[in-house]
Amino acid sequence: MASAKLLAAFLAALLAAAGGAGARELKLELPSAETILDDGMPLIHMLRPLLGSGGRLGLRARVPCDSWRFAVETNSVRDWRTIPARCERYVGNYMMGGHYRSDSRAVVDEAIAYAEGLQLAGDGKEVWVFDVDETTLSNLPYYAKHGFGVEPYNRTLFTAYVMEASAPALPETKRLYDRLLELGIKPVILTGRREDKREATAKNLAAAGYAGYEKLLLKPQDVRVHAVEFKSGERRKLEDAGYVIVGNIGDQWSDLLGAPEGGRTFKLPDPMYYIG
Repeated sequence: MASAKLLAAFLAALLAAAGGAGARELKLELPSAETILDDGMPLIHMLRPLLGSGGRLGLRARVPCDSWRFAVETNSVRDWRTIPARCERYVGNYMMGGHYRSDSRAVVDEAIAYAEGLQLAGDGKEVWVFDVDETTLSNLPYYAKHGFGVEPYNRTLFTAYVMEASAPALPETKRLYDRLLELGIKPVILTGRREDKREATAKNLAAAGYAGYEKLLLKPQDVRVHAVEFKSGERRKLEDAGYVIVGNIGDQWSDLLGAPEGGRTFKLPDPMYYIG
């Protein structure tokens, strides 16, 4: 309590010293135990409420980067191409520190609890749909070198990275994946990656420990449809083939929207890019 009062007094003194418009520009860096995971994952440095703007939100007023991220995750800010330039450091801290992993853990904990409570028919037809990028696999090694989304998407560079088949698993998703196999629910991998990346994707999934999935579905090479249309269409095909989609997880709203969505959907965090 004493330390909290001391910190409050210190901040008040800083704000008073900054005064006026300068106070609104103050960048704070406060330690928080909540950003440190108990699995020993190294912390880069703490989150900062840096000011920035993004999408239509930024046309109205200056918006703190954490508020911009919240609007992105709730699908309120759409059709954006890059993160706000001033939010690069914030997004980097979020992704590389403990907060991203903690948020992912909260989603997966709920997904596992839901799956464990299902009454399964046990006929081998219950499936769970998984996305690839920023869901089963993490592309942080790539995005850490390219501004965490502040740089425009470069198809050539990202394709070269995908072909390396070196992306690590997102540990939280892997935990869900393994538990579903134990429960008798078959994973189906559904990605917007094109067919020319099938071999590299399958190789990367295997290297990251994803085995035993029912299907790996990629977008046909020459098909030109939006992600929602493609993925909902593939889920419809699964149901038409007799499968029951009990769950669906992805980092983009386009992974989850469009009937049939599945028995329940789970949205993982991803403030680095948007796919409509």
